[in-house]
Amino acid sequence: MKQVKLEGPCKAPLEFQLQGTLEASPDPKILPEGEWFTVNYLNQFTLSGTGIFDGQGKAAWAQNDCAKTKCAHLPYNLSFNFLNSSTIQDITSKDSKNFHMNVNGCNNLTFNRITITAPKESINTDGIHVARSKNVNITDSVIGTGDDCISVGDELEQLHITKVTCGPGHGISVGSLGKTPGEKPVVGVYVKNCTFINTDNGVRVKTWPASHQGVVTELHYEDIIVQNVSNPIVIDQVYCPYNQCNKDLPSLVKISKVSIKNVKGTSRTQDAVLLLCSKGVPCEGVEVGDIDITYNGKEGPAKTSCENVKPTFVGNQNPPVCAGAHTA
Repeated sequence: MKQVKLEGPCKAPLEFQLQGTLEASPDPKILPEGEWFTVNYLNQFTLSGTGIFDGQGKAAWAQNDCAKTKCAHLPYNLSFNFLNSSTIQDITSKDSKNFHMNVNGCNNLTFNRITITAPKESINTDGIHVARSKNVNITDSVIGTGDDCISVGDELEQLHITKVTCGPGHGISVGSLGKTPGEKPVVGVYVKNCTFINTDNGVRVKTWPASHQGVVTELHYEDIIVQNVSNPIVIDQVYCPYNQCNKDLPSLVKISKVSIKNVKGTSRTQDAVLLLCSKGVPCEGVEVGDIDITYNGKEGPAKTSCENVKPTFVGNQNPPVCAGAHTA
């Protein structure tokens, strides 16, 4: 299938069912606009069925060298723009050339029982990227990619992620933020009852150093299981992939009202918890509840690192987080 656009407005609810497999051309030049299956300007839209959107991205990943140049603008498998009161359910996205699903300008959008799959070597294949949207729910889904299972851009209000299994991939990430001027706040991200298996990160917030101003507030992580995860809990305000920035200047993205409760499992590295906040705008209102993360490597037990943050604590933390900080 070449590029397809379903575009409203329509006067009644519309359901699109996919039962078979749709394949994109392996050649990314066939889709010059950076989108493959796009749905725009609809209310009460449903995308359903047990079918597969196969982006056939292997050749495109080989051409996409983000370390040497900017990541290429390759096609997303699925793009959802300006949808209201809509549902995406039961479908599979496979081997996208770029993000599997891109969500922009949506309100009251639910993803339910979604499967997303790509090899861990696939570059820039975020599972679901959500930005400039309100009231988005992602539930009962399995996501394994070469990048973030779920990533959050700016101007987002109320994202609820529940019962998602992530792996392989880079975890569930807010950001990266602060690179572009005029970014609007991220308010309300709730991650609950999620499992991370063999991922590079678990729950992560990432902002650029030497950044433009921004706001991230009301992040709540609860009942999280990590299995062999490199960095289970990360706030990284010196996020600088491929050394494309000045690490000497602080991030100006303000992070506040963060809770991390009941995180259990195993870390692949010693760094179980990294709370590396900005020296320019330190994190505020960070609460850490029960944590039990173990590491069995030869270097010694799991550890934590904290900068420019003074969390409060409830319950027990193993390993101890930010030793010497205030305990509630």
